[in-house]
Amino acid sequence: MELEGEVVEEVVKRLRRAQGQIGGVIRMIEEGRDCADVLTQLAAASRAIDRAGFKVVATGLRECIASPGKTTPSEERLERLFLSLA
Repeated sequence: MELEGEVVEEVVKRLRRAQGQIGGVIRMIEEGRDCADVLTQLAAASRAIDRAGFKVVATGLRECIASPGKTTPSEERLERLFLSLA
């Protein structure tokens, strides 16, 4: 699967945001910050990563539907991909 330019930009943007949030979480832990604040930032980073993954999967499905001549992944394979993000 090859991602389109705007999709790549969106996915990379989300991953860079998560990267920054994870860096912030590391600093918070090193500084001994409040547990609730650390967990809030971890949850935000997790959501950013999940959304990037969902975007990649959604784009892949759209590509499979739009290009029926290509080899389409099996239902089991698609299910495993979805569950890997859960």
